[in-house]
Amino acid sequence: MRVLLDECVHAGLRAAFSGHSVQTVTEAGWRCSKDGPLLQWAQGHFDVFVTIDRKIPHQHNLKAFRLGFVLVRVRSNEIGRYRPLFSEIRLAAETVRKGQLIQLPSDVD
Repeated sequence: MRVLLDECVHAGLRAAFSGHSVQTVTEAGWRCSKDGPLLQWAQGHFDVFVTIDRKIPHQHNLKAFRLGFVLVRVRSNEIGRYRPLFSEIRLAAETVRKGQLIQLPSDVD
């Protein structure tokens, strides 16, 4: 599985995806890019896009993209906020289908 971490996601989240190919938006050279062009490019190179940007599902028709989306809802971007969710995030990334959005934790409004 090829995972792209949005630039707003703590890079330490890559530890949740051992055995998979993980790259950050910054590492891919797309830092400070508009979401539309970034997602267009990403769908040709990655299987899953992980973000904390709650606006993405409202600003884009995610069903039109050939990659899955995992939206992690954390109170802050500190790695400690992600760690309790590592297994859920990994499972979501492994099971999300193209054009689908999975939000975690699922019990957050």
